[in-house]
Amino acid sequence: MSGERRHHSSRRRKKRVLSRSTRAELQFPVSRVDRLLREGSNAHRMSWCTPVFFTGILEYLTANILDLAGKEAHDHHQVLITPEHVERAVDNSHLSYIFDDDFHPQVDEMPSPGK
Repeated sequence: MSGERRHHSSRRRKKRVLSRSTRAELQFPVSRVDRLLREGSNAHRMSWCTPVFFTGILEYLTANILDLAGKEAHDHHQVLITPEHVERAVDNSHLSYIFDDDFHPQVDEMPSPGK
């Protein structure tokens, strides 16, 4: 009877495979952000949580911008958000510094170390 085995464990339910976006409760695709970060030349070595964190930041900023644009459209008695609403919402909010070109000043000289 040693040759006969009963496999009761084969009847176990398999766990559903959850995407990283689902596990992180995000709407944006974490795997796509991970792929784009790795394809770019700026992330040769990164932690497993880097794309999850970066995707969360992108989703947060997008939600804030769309919320402000929705309020802007509502103020103008319109139902649909247009690109003009998004532009006005970004220009009138605290998020405008993200999209400014003049935000990062150029440094001509390196500061000399103190004596």
